[in-house]
Formats: sequence, structure tokens, C-alpha cells
Amino acid sequence: MSVPLIDPELLSDIVATAGDISLVVSADGHVISVLPNPHHASFGRLSHWVGRKASEIMTSESLVKFQRRLEELQAPGARTVAVELNHVDEVISEFPIRYTMHCIGADKAILMLGRDLRPIAEMQQQLVMAQIVLERDYETQREMDTRYRVLMDATRDAVVLVAMNNGRIADLNASAAVMLGGSRQELVGAAIAQEFEGRRRSEFLESLTNIASANSVSPVELVARRSQRKLRVIPKLFRAAGERLMLCRIETTDHGARAQNETAENLERLFHEGVDGIVLLDDDGIITAANEAFLKLTDSSHVANVRGRSMADFLARGSVDLRVLLDNTKRARQLRLYATKVLNEFNGQVPVEISATYLNDRPKPGFGLIIRDASRTEILRRTDMATGPDGMRSVIELVGSSTLKDIVAETTEVVEKMCIQTAVDLTRNNRVAAAEMLGLSRQSLYVKLRKFGLLAKDD
Repeated sequence: MSVPLIDPELLSDIVATAGDISLVVSADGHVISVLPNPHHASFGRLSHWVGRKASEIMTSESLVKFQRRLEELQAPGARTVAVELNHVDEVISEFPIRYTMHCIGADKAILMLGRDLRPIAEMQQQLVMAQIVLERDYETQREMDTRYRVLMDATRDAVVLVAMNNGRIADLNASAAVMLGGSRQELVGAAIAQEFEGRRRSEFLESLTNIASANSVSPVELVARRSQRKLRVIPKLFRAAGERLMLCRIETTDHGARAQNETAENLERLFHEGVDGIVLLDDDGIITAANEAFLKLTDSSHVANVRGRSMADFLARGSVDLRVLLDNTKRARQLRLYATKVLNEFNGQVPVEISATYLNDRPKPGFGLIIRDASRTEILRRTDMATGPDGMRSVIELVGSSTLKDIVAETTEVVEKMCIQTAVDLTRNNRVAAAEMLGLSRQSLYVKLRKFGLLAKDD
């Protein structure tokens, strides 16, 4: 395309107005002229750039990009390149410009036509700030939603939220679902009036609204359709985000159920605050729950450190203790005062007495253990054995009639036979488990069983 010759003075005005700012840079990198757009006065006077090196008016990052684009422009066949640079000036601290670089003249001078990027940068900054505000509002919303959900799940009061525009259940907690006789998934979205016997939607909502508007504390007595339980509903109206909602607190009229709830609450407090360790196991002996007393007994920092582990990890004789404990408990439904030792997290041993109960009245049977620290009892027992007349009477009677060596040998055999008999009884005649409990090999156990006449003839 042919371009007519342009007057030099007119060309200067065209170049100056073609961009927000225009620079002419020599081949050695010095600024020859600066042409700010007369209609873009925000740059002010930049005549002090003339004669300075281009590197002096750019940031270090921009200088690297400028030199790279300059090499590309000086390559054969190149006519124009684009680059974004950040200028540094005494008057304007720092401002971004997008240039198109053109090689002009035989002296390889560079014409740089620039567009001010500050409005775009300010817009981007505003978008970033708006995004930050939105993220902050979103986090606040999530926090409030979490608090609301935890409060709904943790409160013991039965609570139902009803949307007044359609009379349907917007939300409810687990206690309310139990009283109404359904699951939360089934009840959310259901018409609240249909959950009670003999109630029409319009009449039901109107009666609740009248009670709530009158600030009356007298509840409405109703019968739940699913559970057939007599309930009392206490409504309260409020508005949230322009939507009218009704908070319905549900109470039972069954005094037996109240007493049952109080018993459950007391048992829960006993579990958490009791002085004896309480542990719940599944049918395989895996810990599903443990109280604070058990954590103190085992020096565990948190219940998460014990939940999911086998109870054998905390018993001195490991799987042997656990197998004896669970087998005898499952057979007799209860086991009292099983003496053993509990291992803590630092391999220390604490004498304990364990009472166990088999909980089989549920789809997944399990075990409940009450573990009592027997350290003081063990000390008193040892003292009584060493000094008490009853414990030593049989030994004292042998003095004078037998030598000391015979007395010790006879006493040792009696104690040894009692220990072996007890181990065999606890393991229900499981010879492998009994040998492991006594710390003997299987062959040594058989030898001692024969010695004391504890083997049947067919063995």
C-alpha cells in the first residue's frame, strides 16, 4: 500500500498522538526523544529522559525483556515487536507501558509507540480486591454454616426449621428426626403438617403462627404420624435473608422417655468423667471408643491414638491376654476382675483388674471393658502375703517336721500346679495359649501337666 509523503512537523504530531507515549532510542540504547501524547497529560513532562540510557528509566526485570526484544528486532527480516515494560521515574514512581518497537532509518534507531497500562492494572487490582473480599465472605459463610451444623448436631433439644412460604421442613437435627420417627433425609423437604395426625397444612401453620406471634409459651400437643409419639411443639417466628422461617422446638410428653434420656446423659458423663478406664471393643478386639481415664492409664495423648488399634497392643501378654479375655467373656457374657497388666505408650506396665461384658444385643456385637488401676491393691496383696498369718500358716506348720529344703520344694510345687491349672482354665484347655501365657514351651507344659496329673488318659 502506497503512503503519501508526510510533512516532518505533521509526522511528529502523528507519532505523538499514535500512542500515550512515544520514544525514539538510538542503536546504543540512549533516548533520543520523548513524545508524550498531549491528550494524555498524566505523565507530565518527561524531557529529562532525553540523553539518558534506556536502562536508567526501566526496572531490572524490564531491562532484560527490552534487550531480548531489541535483539529480535535487529534480526534480518524483523520489522516490529511488542513488549511490556515498567518505567521508573523521579516524578512517577513506577508505571507499566506496552510498546510496539519499530526499526526506523539506516542508523538502526528504534521508534517505541506505547500504551499506558495503568488503567488496566488498576482494574486488575480492583478485581483482585473484589475476589479477596468474596473469598473472605465465602470463608465467613462456611464458618457460620459449620457452627450452625455443629450446633444442630450437638444440641439435645429436638429442633425443626420450617419454611413459611411452603410449609415444608427446611432442616432438622437428629433428635427431632428420632422423635418424628424418620431419617433426616426423608424428613427434609416434607410438609410439616403431614408429619402429625389429623392436621391440614393451612390450619396447622396458621395455629403455629398465631402462637408464635402472641409470644406464648404454651406448646401445641400433637401426635407424630410415623412414630405415634405424643409431642409438644413450641414455635418461634423469625426472618433470615428476607425469608420467613419458623423454629419449632419439639418435646416429648412421655416421662419414661425423659427419664431414659436423663439416664443416657448420665451414662455419657460417667463414660467421659469416670475414674476407671472404659473401653469399647468390636467383636475382633479393636478399640472403637475409650474414655479419658484409659488415656491417662496408657499415657496416650489423644483418643485418636488408640481408636482403631487392637486392645492386645495395651496388654502385657498381648494377644494371649486378649484371646482369654474375649473368649471367656463371650462364653459367660461377663468376666469379673481379670488380673493382668496394661502397657502404656512408653512400655511401662501398670497392674490392672478388668471387668468385661459382652454386648450382643445389636447388629454388630462388641465388648465393654472397665479397667481399674490395681497398683495399690497389688502392693497391699504383696504385703499381706509376706506378713499375714493366714497366707503363711500352711508353711509354718511344716517347720519342725521337714527340712527347709523340703518345705521350699513342696511350696514351689503347690504354687506351680496352681498357676498351671489357672492358665489351663483361663484358656479353656488351649495348651498353646496356656504355654504362651506362662512363658513355657509347649513341650515343657506337657511335661508339667503329666507331672501334676493334669492330663487326661487319652492325652
